Amino acid sequence: MYNASQLLDKFNAHLSELQFTRTPEGLYDPVKYVLSMGGKRIRPVLMLMAYNLYRDDIARIFNPATGIEVYHNYTLLHDDLMDRADMRRGKRTVHKVWNDNTAILSGDAMLVLAYQFMAACPPECLKEVMDIFNLTALEICEGQQMDMEFEQRDNVREEEYIEMIRLKTAVLLAASLKIGAILGGASREDAERLYDFGMQIGIAFQLQDDLLDVYGDSAVFGKNIGGDILCNKKTYMLIKCIERAGEQQLSELNRWIVAESYRPEEKIAAVTALYNQIGIKSICENKMREHYMLAMESLESVSVAEGKKKELKNLMKHLMYREM
Repeated sequence: MYNASQLLDKFNAHLSELQFTRTPEGLYDPVKYVLSMGGKRIRPVLMLMAYNLYRDDIARIFNPATGIEVYHNYTLLHDDLMDRADMRRGKRTVHKVWNDNTAILSGDAMLVLAYQFMAACPPECLKEVMDIFNLTALEICEGQQMDMEFEQRDNVREEEYIEMIRLKTAVLLAASLKIGAILGGASREDAERLYDFGMQIGIAFQLQDDLLDVYGDSAVFGKNIGGDILCNKKTYMLIKCIERAGEQQLSELNRWIVAESYRPEEKIAAVTALYNQIGIKSICENKMREHYMLAMESLESVSVAEGKKKELKNLMKHLMYREM
């Protein structure tokens, strides 16, 4: 059995050896740039970890693991363009280094490349793997559309938000685990249990991101704190605040939401103070814990030796208890 760090090192070594030899270079240079930005590589590592529960020859599935990572980075490239983001992982985004049209076209090329890498899986698993990948890619688009529509709504409900983050974030983690399990020869039941594990941990992971955006340490979290508050993003935190606020608190919150002129640090402090008054942090932590426990139940039911699950549990704890 490999641990997560060993799998990450092996996968990064494989990724560094990839050669994009087709032309024109102007199409492929942004692809190389995006993949060189690094990142946690959580999705390919999860795929390799699920596979490693059943088999040790992990290099056998480096192609589909690459496919999942290229696909994830393709979504980030287009997300950055839609959000007009300037930076990603401490580097300028593709549309800033090049331009919007290049970002669109190179992103499209990444999507095609992702499918090519994924289709290079062992042939006996091809249809099942591609069916999962196709559905996942479609669901992620659905989640992104929901997120965009939420920006224009004032009445987003908790269950709608959980469904949105399930589609936008969790399904790719879940699919990574399920595909890895299938490629490793897992039973249908185990593949589904690992999918459920990934789904629940993905929802909890996004809730953790919502929490860290308000209460995190920017040096640890990797981005400025309070960004969601400044853009009135419909996070779990804001939705629960609107739901739980008293009349005066809701009036104060709405005043900041509609304000067009303000000092950023003042708005962040005021909205955070409302969250503190209403107890939003503990509400979010309890919701995270609920999904964490559901994830643990699914993992416990996977029919492999308990010791083999240790690394998945360790990675899950690392993701869920990131420093505040």
